[in-house]
Amino acid sequence: MTDQDQHVETYDFRSPVDYIPQRVISLVPSVTESLFDLNLGDRVIGVTDYCTRPEDTVNNIPRVGGTKNPDIERIKLLRPDLVIMNTEENRREDAEALTAAGLAVWETGPRTVKEAIELLWQIMNVFEEAAMTERVRQIEINYEMTLKYMTAEPAVRAFVPIWRDPWMTFNRDTYLHDLLATIGVENIFADRDRQFPLGAELGTHAPLPADDPRVEGRDTRYPRVSLDEVIAAQPDLILLPSEPFAFSQSDVDELSRLAVPAAKTQQILLVDGSLLTWHGTRLAYALQELPPIINTVRTALRR
Repeated sequence: MTDQDQHVETYDFRSPVDYIPQRVISLVPSVTESLFDLNLGDRVIGVTDYCTRPEDTVNNIPRVGGTKNPDIERIKLLRPDLVIMNTEENRREDAEALTAAGLAVWETGPRTVKEAIELLWQIMNVFEEAAMTERVRQIEINYEMTLKYMTAEPAVRAFVPIWRDPWMTFNRDTYLHDLLATIGVENIFADRDRQFPLGAELGTHAPLPADDPRVEGRDTRYPRVSLDEVIAAQPDLILLPSEPFAFSQSDVDELSRLAVPAAKTQQILLVDGSLLTWHGTRLAYALQELPPIINTVRTALRR
């Protein structure tokens, strides 16, 4: 049984509004790109400072601050009829502030590739714009073919950090994990939950119990790990994304000194972070560019 089969689908695909949105603010970089790719760019009236794609047009759209600190007053002045947010990238308090101001808020949050594709279909449905139906269908077909062929061989065991000092990664209840599973990669920290405080994960303190008020309700999907744990897991591959933390060659050099298969076969690689963490239409590029990397690692392991 695959990770996709085991995942319990919890994403809510109901329409956020009962009208066709015409003035939209996107507080999610991957959604911003997707709106333009789905022929909806002319309805986008505001984006975040981190919305960088498509480069040739998004720079002409008014900016409304960051994903974690949007300018609520600026958003209100732009009079959107829909604000699109993400449960991971945006804060709950900002969603509540916008709702309290009388604005319609759509909180997205796909945690699997299937959910990400379903979100694209839902966007076209909510906006009643079907011009890119064939494009989304092609993404769906590519996903199904990639899953079939990339999981037909033994998985490549990988460590993929998203931060350092401390090192941080992700477990199986994330989009990033499911994308890696789709391309035949086993996340070595799939079953690891984040513990509190930090010392609990680094082995210097006992973890707080789950019912402790300081823990209750906090996201446990992004554990902090030590390099000793990475060595113990013996990954075949280490992928270092360019975001949310901008890993560089110096990080490659440091990790290359670890006694792990990935270092021995020189499979410690820098990769465009948007291919891993941006859902939406960027998935099309991920399904095109990531499988060859994994196939190269498989070839190296056979030698």
